[in-house]
Amino acid sequence: MNTPHFPIAIIGAGLGGLTAARVLHVNGIESAIFEWEASAAARTQGGMLDIHEADGQKALRAAGLHDDFLKIVHEGGQALRLLGPDGTVHVAEEDDGTGGRPEVDRGDLRDLLLGSLPDGTIHWGHKVTGARPLGDGRHEMTFADGSAVTTDLLIGADGAWSRIRPLVSSAWPAYTGISFVETDLYDADTRHPRSAAVVGGGFFIALGHERGVLAHRESDGSLHVYAALKADEGWLDTVDFTDQATAKAAVLAHFEDWDEGLRALVADADSVTPRRIHALPVGHRWDRAPGVTLLGDAAHLMSPFAGEGANLAMLDGAELALAVAAHPGDTEAALAAYEEALFPRGEASAAESAASLDTMFSEKGLEQMAAFFTSGPAAR
Repeated sequence: MNTPHFPIAIIGAGLGGLTAARVLHVNGIESAIFEWEASAAARTQGGMLDIHEADGQKALRAAGLHDDFLKIVHEGGQALRLLGPDGTVHVAEEDDGTGGRPEVDRGDLRDLLLGSLPDGTIHWGHKVTGARPLGDGRHEMTFADGSAVTTDLLIGADGAWSRIRPLVSSAWPAYTGISFVETDLYDADTRHPRSAAVVGGGFFIALGHERGVLAHRESDGSLHVYAALKADEGWLDTVDFTDQATAKAAVLAHFEDWDEGLRALVADADSVTPRRIHALPVGHRWDRAPGVTLLGDAAHLMSPFAGEGANLAMLDGAELALAVAAHPGDTEAALAAYEEALFPRGEASAAESAASLDTMFSEKGLEQMAAFFTSGPAAR
């Protein structure tokens, strides 16, 4: 039986892969996305994203979706509060609607992109188990169900632990020294009014003593919280996260001297989930490999402390698609042009993320971040 062939194969239906497929479609070019999840509803996407004018919104304009994006923006989401461990408010900014980083629910944004693609673009339930070059820029991918496909252009949009990255690079994500424990407080205004008042209407940060609590008010009225600690890579493995009370106590032991209103963001949580923060080396790049490239976290995984991950993934997808459209019949010229811009763009944002991590979790993190946020939008 002949192996199915797709001229352009995108691995991963995250925001970057979907944006690439959408911009290709707008330019009259078909592509196929292969995604390991069983369906669009296989899991909740969750989390708020601030979509920046210079990258994420630029990608949405290229995709012809910017007007629709504005309809799903979370009003009030650009509000900001920065507190110290004792609960003192150091910075408080309201969302006046003029900021350049509107907040949107990741799931809503993904649904917008999914709905913009022709039926059949996404092949759900296809978990890549291997990829190999066939020569002349062609590749074969095999999947967990035993099937395989070939392609002329292979795009790795499959995130931090990409199965496509080894085709071009031996780099592997490294632990950054920061561990998150994520919590959710549902129906916050009714069930958790104290915590709702502490967080406010948008993005919230509390910093001190080389640790932090970060939170967003979600569009559904819940609070999504990240308790962030400098910790050994194995620390999370010492905590029993199947027992919420035990897990909360283990986290709160690191915040014993913090204000009770801040501790409540963990103590009163309805869910508790561990997550280590990894990153690829700053300046990660590779030699041009025929017929294959990467975008998003597969190309430049970084810590979340500059807020650029999703924005860059979308811009990568749009720029790659535009390069393919601008070089019909010459995939190598398209990939060379795309990567020429990709590498310095990714390096700059990764360096910013690494620097922000060092700043936020330093002894003077609170003071330095307060100075940053009060320096005016032009300095940010």
